[in-house]
Order: sequence, then C-alpha cells, then structure tokens
Amino acid sequence: MLVELGLGMGISLLNIAVHAAAMSALVRALRTRLVMSFHRSAMVRLVVIMVTAVAVLMVAHIVEIATWAMLYAAVGVTPSGANGFSFAFVNYTTLGYGNVLPEPRWNLIGPMTAMNGVLLFGWSTAVLFQVLSVSYRELERIAVDQ
Repeated sequence: MLVELGLGMGISLLNIAVHAAAMSALVRALRTRLVMSFHRSAMVRLVVIMVTAVAVLMVAHIVEIATWAMLYAAVGVTPSGANGFSFAFVNYTTLGYGNVLPEPRWNLIGPMTAMNGVLLFGWSTAVLFQVLSVSYRELERIAVDQ
C-alpha cells in the first residue's frame, strides 16, 4: 500500500509541475497580445483566446494522462491485453473502470489517478474562468477606447 501511495504521490506531483508549466505557457501566450491582435472583432478575439486556453489545457491533460500510463506500464498495473493509455484516461477522468480492472496489487493507483485528475481539472476550470473574466474586461476596455 505504501508503494502505491508513494508512486501515486510522485506522479501526481510531477503532473502538478506539468500543469504549472502549461499555466505559465498559457499566461505568457495570452500576455503577448498576439491573440488579442488576431482580429478586430471583440467576439472573435474572445473566441480565439478561449480556444487557445482550452487547447493548451487539453494538451497538458493528455501529457499528464500519458505520465500515468507510463507508470502503469513500468509497474504492470494494466492487465495484459488492455490499453494502458486508455486505462489511465478512464481513471484520470473518473469515468470508471468498465470492463478493465487493475492488477489486484495495484488497487490504489486508480483512485490516486482519479484524485490527481479531479484536482487538475478543477485547476483548469479556475484558469478558464479567470482567462474569460480578464479577457472580457480587456475587450470591454478596448471597445470603450475605440
């Protein structure tokens, strides 16, 4: 049990670092005003900003899922014949096991993966809300200035 918890914590912390790096890249990208100068229409700019933010976050989540899948492969969590990435994806999104169960000695890895996914999805949701709020205020300011 301690090995599972230790590995789960380690991968979770690695994924938090991945997510933090993605957040930094997102903030840098949005601050460059590259996205803001994309189109004259405020609505189009807002759509481009939000699509950019969601795309960065989706890539981060895919990398994080792949990290779990690599751990699963390294320690033999996924039963033979099952797809490790798919299994990690199901756990990370808290979708549920369906017809695939982990090897019995790794029963805590699924919940650890789910806990990590829930935390990082929550963080992503907060970031999207903040990006939308700040972008909308900035676009309103630009509209008033014009």
